[in-house]
Amino acid sequence: MQLVVARVGRAHGIKGEVTVEVRTDEPELRLGPGAVLDTEPASAGPLTIETGRVHSGRLLLRFAGVSDRTGAEALRNTLLIAEVDPQDMPEDPDEYYDHQLMDLDVVLADGTEVGRITEITHLPSQDLFIVERPDGTEVMIPFVEEIVTEIDLEEQRAVIDPPPGLIDNNAVVAGATDGDADDAGDAAGPDGAAKGDPS
Repeated sequence: MQLVVARVGRAHGIKGEVTVEVRTDEPELRLGPGAVLDTEPASAGPLTIETGRVHSGRLLLRFAGVSDRTGAEALRNTLLIAEVDPQDMPEDPDEYYDHQLMDLDVVLADGTEVGRITEITHLPSQDLFIVERPDGTEVMIPFVEEIVTEIDLEEQRAVIDPPPGLIDNNAVVAGATDGDADDAGDAAGPDGAAKGDPS
């Protein structure tokens, strides 16, 4: 199966290096020197990684045949795609590949539906699930053991125990009167998520 493992960012320097937005938990495996990646758009690839290094917390890659800033800039926003065996599992039993987590139903311990995982963002400190709620809004769930208490791939669900305020919106507008606060509560959906565009 093909998975997006990175997106090419801006050029770095004048020798063909590019920054990349990593979208895999295993960049050392998927984005190491010698890796051959398909691309979206397909016309940009396939690309072979020649070198890789971390600079100021960002991964920099250089591709074979791309030796100057012009060539690097031409790759900006290109998606890098790796071929992955869908049966592969990470070595750590507490880790998962992005494709295993995508589209999982997110529920509370009592079975209450929260939404569906539509995207996974990899940050330096932690990973985040981007969860689309039934009303179309999105909520970010940190993928940490204290919050995501269970991943059940057979049942295709992730069970969460969110701290107060993570998935609901009980904040009162500063300076609002008691009556205003009540009105604001009436305007919220049944799950506490405000609906509509405030603008």
